[in-house]
Amino acid sequence: MSGPLAGRTILVTRPSGQAAGLTDPLVQLGASVFTLPAIAIAPVLDAAPLDAALRNLNAYDWVVLTSVNGVTAVRYRMEELGIPLGKLGERKIAVIGPATRDAVREAFREPDLMPEEYVSESIAQALGDVRGLRILLARADIARKELGTILRIGGAEVDEAAAYRIVPSREDVCLPEERPDIITLTSSSAVHGTRQALALRNREQWMHESRLACIGPITAATVRELGYRVALVAEEFTIPGLVKALVSDAQ
Repeated sequence: MSGPLAGRTILVTRPSGQAAGLTDPLVQLGASVFTLPAIAIAPVLDAAPLDAALRNLNAYDWVVLTSVNGVTAVRYRMEELGIPLGKLGERKIAVIGPATRDAVREAFREPDLMPEEYVSESIAQALGDVRGLRILLARADIARKELGTILRIGGAEVDEAAAYRIVPSREDVCLPEERPDIITLTSSSAVHGTRQALALRNREQWMHESRLACIGPITAATVRELGYRVALVAEEFTIPGLVKALVSDAQ
């Protein structure tokens, strides 16, 4: 197959059900693509904290949603609890990145805030003066704590509720016989999950031998913390931005 990525073998580590947004354009660009779901998304074991927050939405000035998975989980819990989706739409909504924005737009309404840089700390800067505001962060169970800390330092009252869990994926997959040219990594949890998934298959050395392509600086920092080398980082911290970076790298 021809294309700017022809001859490249790329391992995509997105969760099942979410990988196509990356694999499809890579295949169209000529790459030979394999998938290794590094993590899976699961419901929280105890939904009581999230349920309590959703029942009390009127108490919040802002609701912050940082991922499509968070949007999906919040919508599901609201439907399970019989809370009208419009109740969340009555609050101000902040999101990270266009994918989360689109999910919020579909589930609730157009969000009020999306920072230009798609990392959670940028939300704190975009919110500005948060003194006296009450903010709900609905996030993954292992989400980084920096955003909540920054907002509290700024004077906000912050409730952090786990909306979903990130767990290791146990799926059977077909991997290439030799190490891929590139491994794509789209979150810090995916870095840890990929290392674990490859180790279970006696292929952890691929993390050293393949070129590691990261969706953004936080993911790249996790790669370096674990002792691996970052080959490239997308300038726009999105799936399309990662594809663009892979094409630019191949030229």
